[in-house]
Amino acid sequence: MQTQSNPLAAESHRPLWIALLVAASVAFTLGFACATPFAAFAAIAALTMSRRDALLLVGLTWFANQVVGFGVLHYPLTLDCFAWGIDLGIIAVLATLSAEQITEQFSHLRHLASTMAFLAAFAAYEGLLFLTSIIVQSGVEDYTVAMVARIFAINTVAFIGLLALSRIGISAGLAPRRQLIAMAKRVKLTQSMTLSAKGRFQRATARSTNIMS
Repeated sequence: MQTQSNPLAAESHRPLWIALLVAASVAFTLGFACATPFAAFAAIAALTMSRRDALLLVGLTWFANQVVGFGVLHYPLTLDCFAWGIDLGIIAVLATLSAEQITEQFSHLRHLASTMAFLAAFAAYEGLLFLTSIIVQSGVEDYTVAMVARIFAINTVAFIGLLALSRIGISAGLAPRRQLIAMAKRVKLTQSMTLSAKGRFQRATARSTNIMS
């Protein structure tokens, strides 16, 4: 029997699901160091989470990357390296927002939405890194076709793996479907509008009663 994703159950498991994805990001950092697939995490966050949780996941992923980088992989303790770390965090957030926007635009085409969200996240992430390199004049010699192709391949493999993990998470009730998240938002908005209309009606009735009396 297939397990249906329950929004309430998934919400209660939300910290565990986010922790699992952060742990996966640590594994990627240990495996690829400076080539951590932030674009893949940005896309999967946009596809499977609310904006709040997506930004939380990407922020924790970035923080874990910095901790592992400086604490385990011995990144150089220089001002330039710290600054680039901050830039990576900001760019990862912007990539997540780009993927989220594309996800909304292609929400009626589920499979295409996944592909387009990933491409948007990767384009935003790499494009902003390239632009930042030009602005701070740190050199763009690493942005060769071969290097970008390697980074794209790493992110693609990571994204496919994260998609598979998210499917397992949805089946296990750990991760909510984004459709359910959107549905919950619509229900909450409808309830809010109903309560607001009810309040206005009650106030209008009270004023009418006062005038008549």
